Amino acid sequence: MVKAAVLHHYGEPLAIEELDLAAPRFGEVKVKMKAAGLCHSDWHVVQGQLPLPLPLVLGHEGAGIVEEVGEGVTSVQAGDHVVLNWVPSCGRCPYCRLGRPDLCEAAARLTATGTLPDGTTRFSLGGKPVYQFLTAGAFSERTIVPEQAAIPIRRDVPFELAALISCSVMTGVGAVIHAARVRPGSTVAVIGAGGVGFNIIQGAALAGAKQIIAIDIVEEKLTMTKTFGATHTVNAGDEDAVSAVLDLTDGLGVDYAFEAIGRPETMADAYNMTRKAGMTVIVGIAAPHETVEINAFSLPSQAKTLTGVWLGQGNPPVDYPKLLDLYAAGKLKLEPLISAVYALEQINDGFAALKSGQNIRGLIRFEE
Repeated sequence: MVKAAVLHHYGEPLAIEELDLAAPRFGEVKVKMKAAGLCHSDWHVVQGQLPLPLPLVLGHEGAGIVEEVGEGVTSVQAGDHVVLNWVPSCGRCPYCRLGRPDLCEAAARLTATGTLPDGTTRFSLGGKPVYQFLTAGAFSERTIVPEQAAIPIRRDVPFELAALISCSVMTGVGAVIHAARVRPGSTVAVIGAGGVGFNIIQGAALAGAKQIIAIDIVEEKLTMTKTFGATHTVNAGDEDAVSAVLDLTDGLGVDYAFEAIGRPETMADAYNMTRKAGMTVIVGIAAPHETVEINAFSLPSQAKTLTGVWLGQGNPPVDYPKLLDLYAAGKLKLEPLISAVYALEQINDGFAALKSGQNIRGLIRFEE
């Protein structure tokens, strides 16, 4: 039996349940969770904006220790420290062969079904299956994941910091480095000072951007962005964000604008504050039914690049260890990202703080 946070009904609090957890099968890994981050993607599911099979163990940003491996597993062994990879790419589909494992078709199917690759889940309650979010199910004392979803890491980084790598850091820094390929001396705007937005900011600083404009409506968060490399801040609750960015860039707009909230109106703002021939990068996740309104004439006449990014366009087996090496070298800030730490039983308090905009990143710490 394992204790886990389970979503039974959309819009309702998560329930702490004692679940049965079967042993890992071929190609699977059992992970004893040590830390898991509270992400807006999880909250979108709670609210029913990303409909998935229920009941569901949420959580996808996490780190822990390998406790057991199934037959055929070769990349990790019991005792290894691992970070979860919520896009366990197959290596065979067209996108994997194109060098885009972040867009793996097999991983996308698992996202939709809430299962492991064989179509089943190891969690159950009263003999009935309990599904797991993004193949991870990180809000559980223990979880079973595909081998590709357990990335071995160095042992000298605390689990609470390593957990952040698997989503907010990879997504934010990767959006800058991999997707936008921000050039030194560039101007950058970042809409949304949350877990991902802060990492976009420090990714832009790592890339050598000369001007990094952080945009949010929470003044305390805007003040903190300076710690991560922001050179200017705009409180969108007090002034129009697009006009403010244009004023700060002599009317041109920024070379790169990133949206890290997931709202259609802020996505349009990001596009409108991007200069001609600049790049707008959408990182935030909106509900599937929502659309963004952009002036059609501007598409050819302003020649902007508009793109999205999933998991920072990363390759977790390669990128997770590199990001932790950057942290160990003092070039990546992780400690300031954690606003609050909760026990698993306090997870609904953590989501309430996430919803209210209080936290950069709330974190679940699992008991020994």
